[in-house]
Formats: sequence, C-alpha cells, structure tokens
Amino acid sequence: MKIFTRSSFKILAASGLCLSLAACVSAPPAPALAAGTGDLGLVVERASGSLQVLNTSRRELLGPIQGLGDLSHASLVYSRDGAYAFVFGRDGALSKVHLPSRSLVGRVQQSGNSIGGAISQDGTLVAAQNYQPGGIRVFDAQTLRLVADIPAEYEPGKLSRVVGLVELPGQRFMYALFDANEIWIADVSGVAAGQPPQLQKFKNVGLQPYDALLTPDGRYYIAGLFGEDGLVKIDLWAAQPKAERILAGYGRGQQPLPVFKMPHLRGWAIAGRQAYLPAIGRHEVLVVDMDSWQELGRIAVAGQPVFVMARPDGRQVWVNFAVPDYNQVQVIDTQSRQVIQTLSPGKAVLHMEFTPRGESVWISSRDDDTVNVFDTRSFARQATLKAAAPSGIFFTSRAQRSGF
Repeated sequence: MKIFTRSSFKILAASGLCLSLAACVSAPPAPALAAGTGDLGLVVERASGSLQVLNTSRRELLGPIQGLGDLSHASLVYSRDGAYAFVFGRDGALSKVHLPSRSLVGRVQQSGNSIGGAISQDGTLVAAQNYQPGGIRVFDAQTLRLVADIPAEYEPGKLSRVVGLVELPGQRFMYALFDANEIWIADVSGVAAGQPPQLQKFKNVGLQPYDALLTPDGRYYIAGLFGEDGLVKIDLWAAQPKAERILAGYGRGQQPLPVFKMPHLRGWAIAGRQAYLPAIGRHEVLVVDMDSWQELGRIAVAGQPVFVMARPDGRQVWVNFAVPDYNQVQVIDTQSRQVIQTLSPGKAVLHMEFTPRGESVWISSRDDDTVNVFDTRSFARQATLKAAAPSGIFFTSRAQRSGF
C-alpha cells in the first residue's frame, strides 16, 4: 500500500524511451458485427494486460483483447464511431484496439511512463500525456504516426509531469504541469500541414495541479491542487482567459489525513448548476455552486473519496473511496444532500460507470476479480461478471462526450 503525502508525490517511471511502431497485427480486423457499437464498452484487466469487451444491455462480457502491456494505471478514449479505442498504458504504450473484432490493430511505445490521453474534437488526433519524459505527444488517429512532440519544459532542462489532459474545440489540447504549477493549451490545428504547435501558458496557477476536468459545456477547465487546499478555474469563454483560484483553504484549521489514493477529478459530479467534488485528505464531498463558485455545503461520507460521479440525470451522486474504506460505495441524493444508500460491491472498488441513460451502474472490484452491475433505483445487484483484477470501465457512449 502506497501512501502519498503533500511532500511526496512519487511515481515510478519506466526507464528507457523507444518511439517505434511495434509489429502488433498479423491480419486486418475480422468483419464487424451486424450490431452497432453503441451498446459496447471495455473493462481493463490489470492482472493480465488485457481488455474485456462488454455488452451493456445483455450485461455480459464478450471476450478479451490481449497483448496490451502494463495496464496498472490505464485509461482510454474512443473514436467517433465507437468501433476503436485508444489505450494509454502505464508503460508508455499507446494501443489501438477494434471492439467488434476484439483485436489489437496498432501499438506504439511512445514514452517511458504515461497515465492518460485525449482525442481531438474531430477525432483525427490522439494525444498522450506523459510522466517520463514530461510532455504530450500527438498522433494521427488512423495510423498512430507521431505528428507533434511537445515537451513540458518549464525551465531550461526541466520537464514536468503532465496530468489533466482534455481536448478543446479547434484541435486544441489543455493540460496541467504538476511540477511547474502551470497549465498549458496546445493548438495543434496546423500540425498536419507541417506547422508547429502554438502554446498558451498560464503560470503560477497554484501548487501542484494534479488532475482536471472540462465542464460538460466546455466552458470551464478546473484543476485540483495537491499542494494546497483549493482549485484553479479557467473560463475558456472569456475574451482573455485567466487562471482564478476557487475554494481556497477549504480545510483551513483542520489537520488533513494522509492521502492513500489521489482523487480522480475526471469523475467529478456535475449535477445541474452544482458540482460535487472530493475533498483531498478528508472524509467529505464538497458541494459547489457553479454560478458563483462558492461552497454550498459539505457531505460527510465513509472515507476519502476517489470518484464522485453523477448519474446521467443528476439526481444521484455515487462515491467510492481509498483504503481502508475501498470496499464501499455510497449514494448521495442531490435534492436532500444526504447519503441514502451504502453498498458493499466487493473488495477494492476501483471504478464505476453508468449506462448512458443511468438505469444501471457497473462497478469493478479488483481484489474479488469481479465486475458487478447494480440497478440505480432499487440498488439491487443485477449481474456479477468475472474479470482478472478489473479496474477502469469505459462505455462507448464516451465517444460522444467532451472531456472523456
């Protein structure tokens, strides 16, 4: 068990850097299924370096896609049609998989340590955010050919780890530099024509921005700060966007707890005009008014929140936790702001994903080797599916949503 403190944020980076396209496909994909891809998704199997293709309506796993390397901290994004996923592995590999044929169709070893990425608004470019070496690399989504390499060099010879990468309209990517206390926007609209990326930099945004989200309307980029209580907000609709601090000192006068697992801000709950956010180092969910960006209240929960996720209709917020409370999930009613249900899906709950219209939620339990499906109205368990140390769950409905 690894404990992160505000004075230490250590990530083991893989050594060596290779930027070569690996031979990973021996044949073109098999003919596509007759059905569309909108009912499919993927479950990351950490133990085996594979993905399980799933069907949300039938609540079943259809079979694996193998050979994806180190998926101990993996995420993915989808092509616009939902047929392909781009997988970012901890080992720095970028893999392209085809869901209908359950096959690996492309793979490039693009860095030594990567923790995520994004796909451009038009679906033609895929960007990976990297710890080692620090920066982002942008690839052609069709061929996985490198089209832009943007080091996160904030001082001569100093590279920052990159987190919080999201896509913006106009072939742009936005991301935070953890070690530099900066946020950058990279405009890569001209790279296909051989033009260099154009960078816009926001400096001194706060201590150690560690993850971020883009609000569903694409207006606000909000990053959490690991080195201090508070968040930073950038209004992208403003004529002259600037970094503004919000919720500064929300833990003032309180002794923070050791942080056992970093909250994932991409799972923040946006419900109507309110945001439900994890309070770092505290057993609380913060409720924030999105018009004034002032705190409206706090909800006591069972442990340190990791994912705080809204059901698609915004009526419920589901929360999972870091150790030692990571066998529980709690449900908050957004009208009463009360915890209305506590579930025990299994050992080591790592991720949750709602079906597109919110009737069910899929929950991975790593140490039980199961994915459990629950009805979000009755809270009844609808299915239990076997998977090898499952973590992330990603439905193809993400292909139609910004920030995912």
